[in-house]
Amino acid sequence: MSEDQHLKNQRDDLDDLKNQIQEKIEIIQENEQRIDECQDQLLRMQADLENYRKHTEKRMKEHVERANQDIIIKILETYEDLHRALQADKSEDLREGVELIYQKLRGVLESEGLEEIPAEGEKFDPYKHEALMAEAHEEYDNGCIIQELSKGYTLNSKVIKYSKVKVCKKGD
Repeated sequence: MSEDQHLKNQRDDLDDLKNQIQEKIEIIQENEQRIDECQDQLLRMQADLENYRKHTEKRMKEHVERANQDIIIKILETYEDLHRALQADKSEDLREGVELIYQKLRGVLESEGLEEIPAEGEKFDPYKHEALMAEAHEEYDNGCIIQELSKGYTLNSKVIKYSKVKVCKKGD
């Protein structure tokens, strides 16, 4: 074999090696691209999972709050009956017993986030109060609450029972 032929064979071998190297480089680049795509997909899936977890926690908290609200609404009637009994009964022993029950029940309700809505003397707020009556009154400004007919309550800042009130409405 001549030297020229030998050089040509070496060049061909070198070209073949270059082609093989180029093919391997392309395969590596494709694999790196697939890895990047998989990493992106994994990150999106992790974010979706975290969002789902937060959403589920929020919904569970809302369900618990709604269940608490339903129970507290049922207890409120008894709470108000106890309050009326305290105002009506003059027997000291019975009054002390009912007072103790009333204070404990009030503490339980307040610890769950229950608050009374201020009414008498306040400016009427349709988001907190329900006007059942209106009358002109010299001691109150127009739109102020003259009398609270039934207490209203919020549970964790959400109105669960509107105050029923009498409002001052003066003629024009």
